[in-house]
Amino acid sequence: MSQHPSSTSPGDAPVASAAARAGAAAASSASVPGQGGRRLDRWVGTYAQRTASMTASEIRALFAVANRPEVVSLAGGMPYLPALPLDAIAELSARIVAEKGAQALQYGSGQGEERLREQIVEVMRPQGIAAHPDDVVVTTGSQQALDLVSRIFLDPGDVVLAEAPSYVGALGVFRSYQAQVEHVPLDHDGLQPAALEEALVRLRSQGRRVKFLYTVPNHHNPAGVTLSLERRRAVLDIARRHDLLVLEDDPYALLGFDGDPLPALRSMDAEHVVHLGSFSKTFAPGYRVGWAVAPHAVREKLVLASESAILCPTSFGQFAIAEYLATYDWKGQVKVFRELYRERRDALLAALEAHLPQATWTRPAGGFYVWLTLPGGLDAKAMLPRAVTGRVAYVPGGAFYADGTGGHSLRLSYCFPTAERIAEGVRRLASVVHDELEVQQLFGSPGDRHPHRDQGVVNPGPELA
Repeated sequence: MSQHPSSTSPGDAPVASAAARAGAAAASSASVPGQGGRRLDRWVGTYAQRTASMTASEIRALFAVANRPEVVSLAGGMPYLPALPLDAIAELSARIVAEKGAQALQYGSGQGEERLREQIVEVMRPQGIAAHPDDVVVTTGSQQALDLVSRIFLDPGDVVLAEAPSYVGALGVFRSYQAQVEHVPLDHDGLQPAALEEALVRLRSQGRRVKFLYTVPNHHNPAGVTLSLERRRAVLDIARRHDLLVLEDDPYALLGFDGDPLPALRSMDAEHVVHLGSFSKTFAPGYRVGWAVAPHAVREKLVLASESAILCPTSFGQFAIAEYLATYDWKGQVKVFRELYRERRDALLAALEAHLPQATWTRPAGGFYVWLTLPGGLDAKAMLPRAVTGRVAYVPGGAFYADGTGGHSLRLSYCFPTAERIAEGVRRLASVVHDELEVQQLFGSPGDRHPHRDQGVVNPGPELA
């Protein structure tokens, strides 16, 4: 039998003890004081009802350990920013302050700077989107765009249809507005249209209000799959026949490894689709600049909702990105990212073939992620503390489901570590999996030893982006 991860070398001990402390801290913070005891939060009786969904997770505590340099993190979807021309960006930033500082450091338009909106129209053109700058609303990352769409459409009890699995940040937003998420299965060609229509008909026959479909059509987070052209047409046909709004979240479209991106859903139906985009994956997330493209009436409400929340998106970030797009070969930089991520994707897939052939996984044609299903029905969440002790981290699959399922799967991200680190991380992960399988053979199924499952959605954070 191979060496058990708990039998660590002296160099591993700090990781093991830190992981244990993180788990203990999470357990402590989750406890509820007994009747008559002192409240840890004196305002607990006055919060809004919707804050009940804002629960912390032991996963977040473990990620504090996972960020240590000795741990190979295959968890977070952080773009590899050292590949950017940082010197040129520094010069660009200084030039903006020197020449346009009075504007760039001032309040701006609630809809966003017109120059940047004009450039966003050009950025979307490779996806076939023919929009006008007036159709565009600049947001604080596409995460805020998700919040704004939810704010103007969702009442408590409304239903959102979303892929299974789905982006955890979106699930957290829908949950914060007290909406109910109904999952629609996907496979290697993306969302299954027949299942979408069945769910839509069933829910409406029950008198439930379905407000929109949420989908990540390109290089899906977390599944890594891409919605085929045939299925895009089928989904939009369903949307038109049932008058269903489609929320298209599309930050990865330009990061495909094999040719031009497929036409965006928005390019095929401008009336039924709100399209979300972001510079976080193709440039830098620190500027926090994204956008929404929406039908006219929806756009007006998005602007009003944005102004009530933040007054205006970051002026300096918009000026910086506009200058970058105008003066730098940004398309060449996207190509640099694509080639870098392709190399790392290949390294991850090769390592999985070599070290974890018992598992199954997706084969992404772009983006940041691989979705892996564990062998033997292992529980990814229950296994995570031992994985972190073994100096490798991932995101358990249950985080990407609103109903607590997905426990046998996990998300692996290949965008940030080097190819060598990825290979080492998979080797460490495989060692943990093999040991778990051996323990299972000796003592029974993981369900017997780990009866819990994820309950609800983990609140989103940068480590889950």
